[in-house]
Amino acid sequence: MSTTAPHGGESPLLLQFRHGLRRDQFDKAIRDIRDGWARRELWMTLAFQDIRRRYRRSKLGPFWITISMGIMVMALGLLYGQIFRQDLHEYLPFLAAGFVIWGLVSTMIIDGCEAFIVSDGMIRQLNAPISIYAYKCIWSNLIIFAHNIWIFFGVALWYGIDLNWNLLWVPVALLVLVANGLWMSLFFGLLSARFRDVPLIIGSVVQVFFFITPVIWHPAMLPDRALLLDLNPFYHMVEIVRAPMLGQPPGLEHWLAVLLLGLVGWAVTLFFYSAYRWRIAYWV
Repeated sequence: MSTTAPHGGESPLLLQFRHGLRRDQFDKAIRDIRDGWARRELWMTLAFQDIRRRYRRSKLGPFWITISMGIMVMALGLLYGQIFRQDLHEYLPFLAAGFVIWGLVSTMIIDGCEAFIVSDGMIRQLNAPISIYAYKCIWSNLIIFAHNIWIFFGVALWYGIDLNWNLLWVPVALLVLVANGLWMSLFFGLLSARFRDVPLIIGSVVQVFFFITPVIWHPAMLPDRALLLDLNPFYHMVEIVRAPMLGQPPGLEHWLAVLLLGLVGWAVTLFFYSAYRWRIAYWV
């Protein structure tokens, strides 16, 4: 669908910023997100079907997710433990926790870019809120995370990590991550439906952030570049879950950073989603 503006060559985006959103546009977007949540039986079923389809005719099915992740954690742990001269009793649980959480955060973003594109047929044919495809993306990744989390618990029990009351922070932290993942799926999914280069760009950016985020290396190894960590949103998202998993209380600065990211992200997302939600069916 053409997005060329008739008003002096101005783009629709600039016009939208100039004139703002109509109240009914915002109300419809909020209703779409709310109605999408109400249809959770639908998007949960779609998510389960996607995972079953991915491992169809496999003897172990989705447990291949856990096996492949476990092999990678052990291989990287033994390799980088030697390279960084780390005590494996501390390093392997740290790596396992970070790797599992990174898998959740990164795939929520990357899969979120494709949330509407891969569901183009259903979007055109099914009379349902557009947001169900973002919910489906988040739920699929939570199922995979539920498989992978056992890798960490296995490593933690083997090395005697103190699994204490700080674990109660984990569900709260996951809820905050999911709230961020939802706006990312809606926002990047919308942008990707319009501009097909966006998934490739986001995938490359996430890959770069993997190496500058303390997943396979410890933050203490970068004492003189603390600013690099403070400005890294992935570090804060990983840390609010990893710290309590390792028996430590999550730092207040990490919570504030992730909550601020969520507030800004939702504000931007609601603006774009309210303005352009109705065009997604044409773009895909």
